[in-house]
Amino acid sequence: MKKNILITGTSTGVGFESAILFAKNNFKVYASMRNLKKAVELEKRIAEENLDIEILTLDVTDTKSIATAVETIIEKDGRIDVLYNNAGAGFAKTTEQSTEAEIRWVTDVNYLGVVFCTQAVLPYMRKQKSGQIISVTSVGGLVGQPFNELYCGAKFAVEGFMEGLATYVGRAFNIKFTCIEPGGISTEFMTSAIGKTAVDGEFATGEYLPIFERYMAGNQKRAQESEEQVYQTGLEVATVALEVAKNEQPPLRIRTSKWAEDFCNLKTQADPDGTKLVQQIKQTFL
Repeated sequence: MKKNILITGTSTGVGFESAILFAKNNFKVYASMRNLKKAVELEKRIAEENLDIEILTLDVTDTKSIATAVETIIEKDGRIDVLYNNAGAGFAKTTEQSTEAEIRWVTDVNYLGVVFCTQAVLPYMRKQKSGQIISVTSVGGLVGQPFNELYCGAKFAVEGFMEGLATYVGRAFNIKFTCIEPGGISTEFMTSAIGKTAVDGEFATGEYLPIFERYMAGNQKRAQESEEQVYQTGLEVATVALEVAKNEQPPLRIRTSKWAEDFCNLKTQADPDGTKLVQQIKQTFL
């Protein structure tokens, strides 16, 4: 019997690749996205490869939209086996130069969307005494980074949310929780992050500008000179998600590359006061 999976944010990138990969590996996929006008490429792949994928409208910032999508799946299948919280948006801007609307938006998309989607499926998973919730966070969900503090804050929140649920919901109702932590991803996600950074057409202004220029130069140098792959493809991250979904005892956290593992090493090892971690972040980015 096929398991069904609800994936959020499938119009591009990791979500798009995940929908196709899971369908090819004996999952019934409910591929959701906010704007169905962006479904053209996915619809094309479904038709070409005869994939068991149904496309749904789901806006993670709209609880009514979430409820409607979940109810649609329950009406068709009577259960939800896996929720894959993939939808998210990059954001790189100083706290000082961010508007209230931007701060609320980055939190809604990257954190509250995960909370409300999870809240919507939990009653059904609890009743069926089984389920799995996979959330794409980031190495930024473990390690704070310059110009990404608002994004990292939202991803840190997802990590804490998932960890907290795992401590009691997991054991009581046989629901598994995993945070997938990529490093950089070479998809439209990066384009979105850069676009949201601009302030009146510039990436940073005033006293922040020279710091930002060092940050961008460091990113480029890292991508060009690192012996380990820094930026992964959406398919590479999707492949890790599939492995997690097939795992009978999946980990609470998993990094998607050696670079991501090495980058998070100080956070996952002993560093009681955080001094080494902060120093490494400075050396890495600035």
